Amino acid sequence: MKKVVLVLALVLSSRAAGHVTFAQAQRPAGDPKLTEVWEPVPPVVTPGATDAAPPSDAIVLFDGTNLDQWVSTRDKGPARWIVADGAVTVDKKTGNIETKRSFRNYQLHLEWRIPAGITGQDQARGNSGLFLASTGTGDAGYELQILDSYNNKTYANGQAASIYKQAIPLANAMRKPGEWQTYEVIWTAPVFNGDGSVKSPAHVTAFHNGVLVQNNFELRGETLYIGPPVYKQYDTAPIKLQAHGDPSPAISFRNIWLRELP
Repeated sequence: MKKVVLVLALVLSSRAAGHVTFAQAQRPAGDPKLTEVWEPVPPVVTPGATDAAPPSDAIVLFDGTNLDQWVSTRDKGPARWIVADGAVTVDKKTGNIETKRSFRNYQLHLEWRIPAGITGQDQARGNSGLFLASTGTGDAGYELQILDSYNNKTYANGQAASIYKQAIPLANAMRKPGEWQTYEVIWTAPVFNGDGSVKSPAHVTAFHNGVLVQNNFELRGETLYIGPPVYKQYDTAPIKLQAHGDPSPAISFRNIWLRELP
């Protein structure tokens, strides 16, 4: 209180003498240019026409027309899921698919849909997975779970938007079956020392339908169905989509794009 009275007194006396204003009295001494940074200048990225559309620097992984950017995880041959009406639907008989290219750190946009007539319960209801780094055949890697979690009870670290068997999502933001869901993911890959030990662990931030569900979560290793998570050294890795063997109708994906990050 004493400081405010003193400043006001200085302003009033200074105004009478034709000196400083109140704002000038509050301004710190020194040169503001000393803390201005002009370079490097950030690159210009033109955003998409909508938030879901790929920006100018994105790598489009699926635009609704073909699977040219994907291969079968099983044999590295052409991906054989079903493309129709701007979406790709899982063909469970042919197994998982993964990107031809490998990545380290990135921002990923992906949309997915549970069939309106979905059947089953618990983990046998629209089960799939987004593997943020595929480190081998089958389900090896780091999985962000895909599942129908709309009025479907299951274990919390296995529901939609969980880091499978590691991180419970901060919210259940699931839309009804038949409606499109959106994942926005920031993936920071693990870094390894020369001897294979972990120098810095993997982190993931994820939004489900615009709701924050994973907030810079630090992974304890790859996501395993049985047993504790462990790290396995890798450099770059494909992104994988899972053809889960549950008996419920197959789910679909659309509008998948990625921006590589430092």
